[in-house]
Amino acid sequence: MAGIDNRIKFRDAREGDVEALAELVARLKRLNEEFDSMLKVRDDIKDVSRSYISSAVKDKNCIVLVAENDGKVVGLLKADIRERRFSQPMTEGRIIEFYIMPEYRKHGGGTEMLHHAIDRMKRIGVKIVSAEFPSQNKISVEFYAKQGFRPITNIHAKLI
Repeated sequence: MAGIDNRIKFRDAREGDVEALAELVARLKRLNEEFDSMLKVRDDIKDVSRSYISSAVKDKNCIVLVAENDGKVVGLLKADIRERRFSQPMTEGRIIEFYIMPEYRKHGGGTEMLHHAIDRMKRIGVKIVSAEFPSQNKISVEFYAKQGFRPITNIHAKLI
C-alpha cells in the first residue's frame, strides 16, 4: 500500500456494525494493556465492548465512525461530544476510542480517519478536539503530536 488504500471508506456506524466494532474495541484495550499493566482488561471484555459500542451508536452525544475496506470493518473512532464547563470554547469533541487494524497503519488510514472525524465535528459546532489514550502508548503520543495535538492535562493513578 503506497498511500491510503482508495477502497477505504469512512462512514457513521450502524447497529449492524456493533459486533465488528466491539471486536476492535477489545483489541484496542488489549493493546493498551501491553503499554501499562494498570490497564489489565476484564475477562468479559467482548461483552462489555459490545454493550459499550451498542450504546454509543445510539447516543446523540457520540460520533462513532467506521473505516471500511471492501465491506470489512478495519477501524473505528468514537468521540464524545461534551460541554467544557470551565473553559472556552465550550463544546469539545473528545476522541475516546481510535483503532485501525495494523495492516492499515503507516499508510495514511489513521490520519485520514482522524481528519474525517474532525471535519464531522466541525460541522456540528465543535471548536476543540482532544484525544484520550494511555500515556505510555508512545505510538499514540507520536501520532497525535504529528497531527498538531499537544498535552493539556495529566491523570496519574496508583493501585491500592
